[in-house]
Amino acid sequence: MGGRTPGTRHLYNNNVIAINKFISTNVEKVCVLAEELGHHHTSSGNILDQTKIVNRKQEKRARCWGYEKLIPLNAFIQAHKQGVKNRFELAEHLGVTEEFLDSAINRYIEKYGTHVKVGLSTVIFEPLGVLELFE
Repeated sequence: MGGRTPGTRHLYNNNVIAINKFISTNVEKVCVLAEELGHHHTSSGNILDQTKIVNRKQEKRARCWGYEKLIPLNAFIQAHKQGVKNRFELAEHLGVTEEFLDSAINRYIEKYGTHVKVGLSTVIFEPLGVLELFE
């Protein structure tokens, strides 16, 4: 990322993903990489100008791609079954930052509302939890 300041976190351009070397943890790097892979799979053109609605939509689509890849709905159920008790433990269990987890949960709330049925379970986003039904 030659010439970039420590504040620039990442960049995707011409099938190349650059991640700032000043990002201190691998967990944060994974979250950044997920979003940038989202750009690779969902975006086109230069979307740096976020004052344009079309660019903001592409940014959101890339982030959503990353959320769904790193935290699919069944990950909440598996974490519940493994005894994860709170958001901190859940982020650690999933290998993501708490900020990334919170953003993913907010996206799922936008998409599904406060809860969504997944098989025999219901993932509840507010308050965060899983409801399991008997077969």
